[in-house]
Amino acid sequence: MPPTTGAPAARKSRLRLIVVQALVFSLFATLFGRLWYLQVLSGDDYQAQAASQSVREIVVQPTRGLIIDAEGRPLVTNRTSWVISIDRTLLGKLEADEGAAVLRRVARAVGMKQAKLRARLLNCGDAGSVAGTCWNGSPYQPVPVATDVKQRVALSVLEQPEDFSAVVAEKQTARTYPQPYGINAAHLLGYLSPITEDELAAAEKSDDTSLNAASSVGRAGVEKQYDAWLRGMPGYRNVAVDSMGRVLGEDSEILSEPGNTLVTSIDAKVQGVVERQLHQTIMTARQTYDDVTHRNYVADSGAAIVMDAKTGRLVAMASQPTYDPDVWVGGISEKQFRHLYSKKAGTPLLSRATQGQFAPGSTWKPIMALGALNNGFAEDTRLNCSSGLQVGNRWFKNYESASAGDISFAQALQLSCDTFFYRVGIHFWLKYGTDPTDVNAKDPLIAEAKNFGFGSETGLDLPGEASGRIADRRWKLEYYRAMKGYYCRLDREPASESSNDFLHLFAHEFCLEGNYYREGDAVNYSIGQGDTIVTPLQLARAYAALSNGGTLWKPQIAKAIVSPSGKVLKRFAPKATAHVKASASSLRYVDQALQGTPKVGTLAWKFLDFPLDQVHIRGKTGSAEVYGKQSTSWVATYDKNYVVIMMVSQAGTGSGTSGPAVRKIWESLYGIDGMSVDPGKAAIAGTVPPTRLPVFMPDGSILPPAEEAR
Repeated sequence: MPPTTGAPAARKSRLRLIVVQALVFSLFATLFGRLWYLQVLSGDDYQAQAASQSVREIVVQPTRGLIIDAEGRPLVTNRTSWVISIDRTLLGKLEADEGAAVLRRVARAVGMKQAKLRARLLNCGDAGSVAGTCWNGSPYQPVPVATDVKQRVALSVLEQPEDFSAVVAEKQTARTYPQPYGINAAHLLGYLSPITEDELAAAEKSDDTSLNAASSVGRAGVEKQYDAWLRGMPGYRNVAVDSMGRVLGEDSEILSEPGNTLVTSIDAKVQGVVERQLHQTIMTARQTYDDVTHRNYVADSGAAIVMDAKTGRLVAMASQPTYDPDVWVGGISEKQFRHLYSKKAGTPLLSRATQGQFAPGSTWKPIMALGALNNGFAEDTRLNCSSGLQVGNRWFKNYESASAGDISFAQALQLSCDTFFYRVGIHFWLKYGTDPTDVNAKDPLIAEAKNFGFGSETGLDLPGEASGRIADRRWKLEYYRAMKGYYCRLDREPASESSNDFLHLFAHEFCLEGNYYREGDAVNYSIGQGDTIVTPLQLARAYAALSNGGTLWKPQIAKAIVSPSGKVLKRFAPKATAHVKASASSLRYVDQALQGTPKVGTLAWKFLDFPLDQVHIRGKTGSAEVYGKQSTSWVATYDKNYVVIMMVSQAGTGSGTSGPAVRKIWESLYGIDGMSVDPGKAAIAGTVPPTRLPVFMPDGSILPPAEEAR
């Protein structure tokens, strides 16, 4: 009988079935366990993550605060415009062909070459990036590629999201410059540019919620100085989006808070006069022949300032060359960017009023006179104003070799006699400093300049102010140590036909004794020549001290910060930083002496038929010589209310070049026409700056201050 095999086979089949069932059960158990974990234990977390993937937070940038003048006139406001931006994160998610097609469509829509469009999408610092064109903001922010886009173009982008993936079209606010009375005021106002990655990181570290990846921040002028007050607080909108970032609907919103208004001490009407006069002076100088260099004056730059002598507040300040602050709005082109930093163009971004440093020439002499009168010289002292003076092996001559015999300090200031002040400088050098290597030798003239704040920043509420330089013995030693290696190497090089004999001779002397403070250094210093340099602002502050009896005021532009509702949040009161160490009698003497300059001195020929008996102007002219260049023209004037300063580089004499413009500025300040003075025609109502702030009305309008408060 054959063996039976059915039972074992059945058992194996049942075993296989049990194994399969166990596997299936375990799989389902695992699946259900995972589902329970995802939906029950972690359901809330995953739901939140899913929501975050479909809801995007959009930053609503605040409207930046206004900047107005002392009368309430708008200097900087805002306008809205359509802006096209590209979200590089979303663009990167597209296929290469699709992304390229989007860029082609955008370039065609906004009328821009594709190469330029792509250049704008590069981060500054990346390979191939071009300064002025590349993106200097946060890498996570949509990059604006076109501003002031026509509405029909923006709407076509919004209406065709399938063709413009990763493209954002929205209305944004941008700075605009009303230019009352045609003013420029670029160096006063400054400009904005996108926040950098480092700045954003610093803001996040300090929990500064007023800044975000899409912020623009102040880069110069009061826009930078008062950026925190002006910028406002951003708002946020949560919107539902699809996988390509297209908005499907709004979820919630936190409103933005507009920035505050900055009230300045600037008067737009006076600013307009000052800017025009400076520009016309430079243009006229360029058409004027220089008998010394036998060519027209270069007149490459200039500055002019009107300061309130009683408070240090700036009423007007102009600098040439200048630039249009509007070029920064919406992104600056590479050509424009290069121009602003170009030496050939005169470096327009540099404010000659606060950052330019020039030899003061004879405008220095009132400070030297005070130094002498407070250190042994009497008011009735008379010194010889000879045509020249031998110092060592060099002949130092008077201007045009003129001589006037024995004269007083007052006459020396009015006639601007160089040899008179040479003798003053030599007197103190012989008395205290005949050892040329003694860096600690006393020098009352050096001390007096420092007493007036020269060689230090004034504290002006603008960034980037220069400190000038007092070329004293210690500075000369430090300069020698820094430059000795260079000049000694030059001295060792053999002279060639093309080499400069003067330079080689100078290098030889400098290598041996460049640290020596000689009698000639004291002579040069006494008339504002040599290595001493000042800013026009420093000179204005010093002359304000001559006007007000010796108080050095901190120059100030801001008067107040006012909220959008019209509430005064902060006032900037005038601040006295020091009082010059000079006797009241010496200050009165110099003040009275300078009153003679426009009457009988070097300014008289430019102030003929001017009502000096009603508007009591004091003044000093200056023509600073600069090696290898034409003379720097200076005129520094003041009365009891104002200081008016003008400087034009490479433009000749002070009175000849700058005198006419300074006169016209004074005429505008007091409403002068010929010999008549009409305060009703003055640039500032009442002829003096207002003390009160403009009036902020409930409807948002801004009215001038009340006249009776002046």
